[in-house]
Amino acid sequence: MHPIAKQIIGGETRACAKAITWIEEEKPEGFELLQELAPYTGRAVTVGITGAPGAGKSTLVDALISLLRGKGLSLGIIAVDPTSPFTGGAILGDRVRMQRHATDRGVFIRSMGTRGNLGGLSYHTQGAMQILDAYGCDVILVETVGVGQSEVKVMEAVDTTLLVLSPGTGDVVQAFKAGIMEIADLFVVNKADLPGTEKLVAQVNAMLDITKTGKGWRPPVLKTIGSRGEGILMVWEKILEHRASLEEEPDGETRRRRRRMAELKEILRRFLDQWVEELLSSPDYRGRIKDVEEGKESPYFLAGQILNHLKRGGGGE
Repeated sequence: MHPIAKQIIGGETRACAKAITWIEEEKPEGFELLQELAPYTGRAVTVGITGAPGAGKSTLVDALISLLRGKGLSLGIIAVDPTSPFTGGAILGDRVRMQRHATDRGVFIRSMGTRGNLGGLSYHTQGAMQILDAYGCDVILVETVGVGQSEVKVMEAVDTTLLVLSPGTGDVVQAFKAGIMEIADLFVVNKADLPGTEKLVAQVNAMLDITKTGKGWRPPVLKTIGSRGEGILMVWEKILEHRASLEEEPDGETRRRRRRMAELKEILRRFLDQWVEELLSSPDYRGRIKDVEEGKESPYFLAGQILNHLKRGGGGE
């Protein structure tokens, strides 16, 4: 076993951070590490927290951290932030929103940039989650950017998806249009001390009556005031109830299988994108690419020729 893998299983923080960096940088040793760590994963409770900007996601995460640390649980926090177009790094940084937990050895906080991925989640968030699981985190929270339709990607990475809404913003209509209502396992109306809270709760329940007509888990609609820690215990209890329902129902295993397949497809797309960029910049295709750019050759025709050549096992022109 790789020494870093042993250190991660042994709970060494620096090894965990280094391994996540390897995954972000797509180093071969990082992916080999995930293979070695695979038998040590699957224990953590994984939760995606999503919602429109300003709904109070970070405040809710902060309150959950305080609650769970009080229960003696260790946490891994992945904050998926917008990526700087200049550096490719996460803009918001690891500790801007949760500074008071930064020195707690029971809390591992990591920001990950979306790196242009419209799905909101970083390409390698799932790899980071596996590392944190093997590292020994009892709970892994993934807070997303909050970018409309692309929030549906959250469901592919976690066991439980939590959608945060706030009164007076029209979030519920936006969520319904984006299809997020269908993927959320819990709805949290945060800032519940504001006017319009009961109306928002009623709206969400009315929409659930339309979209959740079958048997199985019906997402609860909870009220919280994250800044005061009110309602946070109920949120945690419902997260555990949902996890238990996944263990008991066939849908739970189906969901896990679907998630693993989605992860495989996402990784393959990433690698194929990189491979295509390398191929098109090679000397073999330079002349043909110039013809496409100048309108002398159809991009569809060239793409078809490249694919046919590859199917026959070719590499160059």
